[in-house]
Amino acid sequence: MGEYIPPSAFYTFDPIKNDPISLIEPILSSIGGDHTEIKKIVQYSNEINNLEDGKESPYDHSTMLFLTSIDWKEGGGTPEPLDNGMARNRIGRFPSDSGNAIEYILEFTIEKDEEVLFHELLIKLTNGLSPENLGEEGFDRGFAGMELLGWLTHEEVQLLLNSMQSGKWSIKSNESIDGGVRDSLRHLQSLLKAANRRKCGILMRRHR
Repeated sequence: MGEYIPPSAFYTFDPIKNDPISLIEPILSSIGGDHTEIKKIVQYSNEINNLEDGKESPYDHSTMLFLTSIDWKEGGGTPEPLDNGMARNRIGRFPSDSGNAIEYILEFTIEKDEEVLFHELLIKLTNGLSPENLGEEGFDRGFAGMELLGWLTHEEVQLLLNSMQSGKWSIKSNESIDGGVRDSLRHLQSLLKAANRRKCGILMRRHR
């Protein structure tokens, strides 16, 4: 029998209301038992609303970041996904070793001299919450397999859409999957346009 090859990770893109950078200090305070600031910021998360003042949060850093950044429905309901169709599924598990379509775009595109945002924003989306980029430990991985990769604010969603459409980048000739970059960008664009219409940001997660 052949060696078992586990499936690649699956990636999702969630709508977010709050910029994770603005949540770092309130989350650290909440983990220590002071939930005043985080409750001012987060309106519809039942888990956050149920935190008891003076008692440490039972959630780790990354779980807290997820709970406080997501664009929950009024009353704490599950947020509406950015896409219910092909885009979410196709970009969720890309046919590369890692399954990460954003990493694939970064690997096989070249920015032209005047372009400065295309790769920068893609890196933030797929790696912005790593300790190296965020400058804080523990916000990328948590209990029960929580893996947060990166994010874009609503303003950055708009900037990336403009950059994608500017033509100030090109696809490398040695692309390993024929049409892979354009296919990935098409589905990413669908998600970004949905986020732009909702005036929200986007959070990238990995599921193994």
